[in-house]
Amino acid sequence: MSILLQINEVGSNAVQTAAQTGVDELSVMDLAIKGGWIMIVLLILSILTVYIFIERYLAINKSLKEDSGFMNSIREFIHSGNIDGAKSLAKSAQTPIARMIEKGLFRLGRPLPDINAAIENVGKLEVSRLERGVSMVAVVAGVGPMLGFLGTVTGMVRAFFDMAKAGNNIDIQLLSSGIYEAMITTVGGLIVGIMAYLMYNLLVARINKVVFILEARAAEFMDLLHEPAK
Repeated sequence: MSILLQINEVGSNAVQTAAQTGVDELSVMDLAIKGGWIMIVLLILSILTVYIFIERYLAINKSLKEDSGFMNSIREFIHSGNIDGAKSLAKSAQTPIARMIEKGLFRLGRPLPDINAAIENVGKLEVSRLERGVSMVAVVAGVGPMLGFLGTVTGMVRAFFDMAKAGNNIDIQLLSSGIYEAMITTVGGLIVGIMAYLMYNLLVARINKVVFILEARAAEFMDLLHEPAK
């Protein structure tokens, strides 16, 4: 019974001491400041990655929007011999699919392999436009953790340097400062790297979907040129 009373007394004293001294709470700003210049670089990279992701995601989604009656209208114009009407429709649509079909319409009268090559070239250009900036997201996905590990190494070097400089008068607070910085940069680098990795793969998946649609519409257009006129 006396042992329990002693334990309770020690616990209450610890609580009172903590209440008197106050316990610091970590905030995101404190972590960023403590991490040093590497955290500033990681913050800039994260902002750049989010901006590129949002801008590219909206652009890719816009290119995925497709008028279900577009190819049927093109088919009707071609079968009726109204090539100019088909060109006007493709030009007014202002989508990657429409620009690809428009190029094929302007190549009508030439051999089919030439038309197919022209369509494929336009399709590649459209995909290249959609991929603009996506490689930067991939770079951040790889560089982010590396910067974090660099901060880890520099933080540990600083910790050991402080230990060597202090000699026999090693202060635990002095030692923990460098280790603290090392751990913060590691966490920051991994967070930025994982975020960029997920964003990159999501953008690639959306672009692959655009590629599939472009290939399908190109094949549909070439099949349309083989259909007999009604």
